[in-house]
Amino acid sequence: MNTTPSKVYFADVCFDRIEGERTLPAKFGRMLKLLLPQQRIKDRSVGIKMHFGGGTGYTTIPPLFMRLLAEALKDAGARSICAFDNDPQTGIARGYTREVLGCEVVSTFGASRKYLYKEKIGYQSYDFAEFSGEAVDCDFFIDFSHVKGHGACGFGGALKNIAMGAVSPATRGKIHSLEGGIAYDKSKCTFCKKCFNECSKRAIQLNEETRSISHFFHNCTYCQHCIMICPSGALTLENRAFSDFARGMAATTAAFLKKHAPEDMLFINLLLSITIICDCWGLSTPALVPDIGVLAGSDLVAVDTASLDLIKTENLLPQGLPKGRTLEKGKHLFEKIHGKDPYLMLKDLAELGGGSSQYELEEIR
Repeated sequence: MNTTPSKVYFADVCFDRIEGERTLPAKFGRMLKLLLPQQRIKDRSVGIKMHFGGGTGYTTIPPLFMRLLAEALKDAGARSICAFDNDPQTGIARGYTREVLGCEVVSTFGASRKYLYKEKIGYQSYDFAEFSGEAVDCDFFIDFSHVKGHGACGFGGALKNIAMGAVSPATRGKIHSLEGGIAYDKSKCTFCKKCFNECSKRAIQLNEETRSISHFFHNCTYCQHCIMICPSGALTLENRAFSDFARGMAATTAAFLKKHAPEDMLFINLLLSITIICDCWGLSTPALVPDIGVLAGSDLVAVDTASLDLIKTENLLPQGLPKGRTLEKGKHLFEKIHGKDPYLMLKDLAELGGGSSQYELEEIR
């Protein structure tokens, strides 16, 4: 495990004067000039993994920040630049177009949706991962993430943007299966739909044809409410193993990081509009805490760890939680909300050689 402190650059959203140059976009621009000199970028293809969101979501990365990134890469002499997510069409409503961003916008797996590479993982039942061809084949990879809470992962940041965002749907399913789940006994189910109607996470799906239910574990937080309200005992909790899920996420990310030299990667975390749920829900809720700023560096573990450290329970904005929702036990705000230690994936990734949790923060002024 690497214990050497890694440099993490921080652009604070706070300002000291009412001037454009003292605000976050200008600080972000200065950060990018420092981190993307010509010797890193000139004549190279650059791929940027983002999450375009969907539905009525409006708290994804503001297009202005992506355009500033594209301009910085052009200034550094990039040969080509593309931003990608699974379905570019979902990003149009949020302004993720070539005209707005200033770079190409493509699918994670190409027009054919089959542009991918298989990589052996070999962790329990998780045999191999399928990685995005766009993410693997670019000369320089940028992981541009919007930090937020996440029911399955505890939180979403740079690690999640690779382990869940740069892999195929089939691979995501394999990782989710590591956590075990809620056992369903159809023979006991009366199809009363109480579990479906009262699941605030939209984690239960109905099959009217077979009069049965199933869980969508990407949304499930294992709050056990469905188990407690089931009148017939059709649902039981089995093999809850978030530690196995976290290890699978870390193993996936560690395998991907080996595709590029450390100097050919940059991890940028945007800590604005930090919400309770992932952007993949296709909706937006109020922020959990005040806006913080932007973090960036070449060590994923350090950048994600620093991001978590800056998100504090004492700064909680009550409107960021659903009415009636209270915090549970836990050390970090996200753990108190989702019941999962958000640092666990990062500890595992550090053990697998994917970075250091020790960091030095350098502020961009």
